[in-house]
Amino acid sequence: MFRSSLDRTRFALLNAATIFVTLPALAEPVTVAALGDSLTQGFGLVPEQGFVPQMQGYLDASELDVTLINAGVSGDTTAGGLSRIDWTLTEEVDAVIVALGANDMLRGLPPEQARANLDAILSKIAARGLPALLVGIDAPPNYGAEYEQAFEAMYPDLAEQYGALYFPNFLQGLADLGDLELVMREHMQGDRIHPNASGVALIVEAMGPVVTELIGRADP
Repeated sequence: MFRSSLDRTRFALLNAATIFVTLPALAEPVTVAALGDSLTQGFGLVPEQGFVPQMQGYLDASELDVTLINAGVSGDTTAGGLSRIDWTLTEEVDAVIVALGANDMLRGLPPEQARANLDAILSKIAARGLPALLVGIDAPPNYGAEYEQAFEAMYPDLAEQYGALYFPNFLQGLADLGDLELVMREHMQGDRIHPNASGVALIVEAMGPVVTELIGRADP
């Protein structure tokens, strides 16, 4: 088949070049910033039990080359998130999870104020050309039906406006259990506001597929 060693060398080089050009390009790693409050930050938990580390574990188990940045600050409102968004959007960030509003709600702040802050946050993310996931929170009836409706409506409205992914309730994984007493007993910390490690695991399990979709939209 080969007339000389030179022919064999030429064939080997050609074969290697063919293999090289047909290999799929290796995907670049994706960096996601999780902008949020104490639920994102991991209040009351050792670091590895918080939302960001557990979500990182979920994504690692899915063999996704992604790094989550914990941009959660305990007690933060939407106004606090807006004040931090510019320096959160570093050059390395490829996508953003926005999970704010719980503290606005707990303090009874006007829904229109929270909407304006989230609008501004998503606008800055969009200006960078980055995909976003907007995570809502269920509002209690304490402040009346009108407040509850206005508060909960702002999340899907803004997600649609900016073409962002939308996850209705940060605590959805707990709500899906359908047993408030069980949730409070087994999956919440003593303050009855923040999830414990097992509660976070349920939250991550519910939200994980949407975070995976967000990563798929990123362009590192």
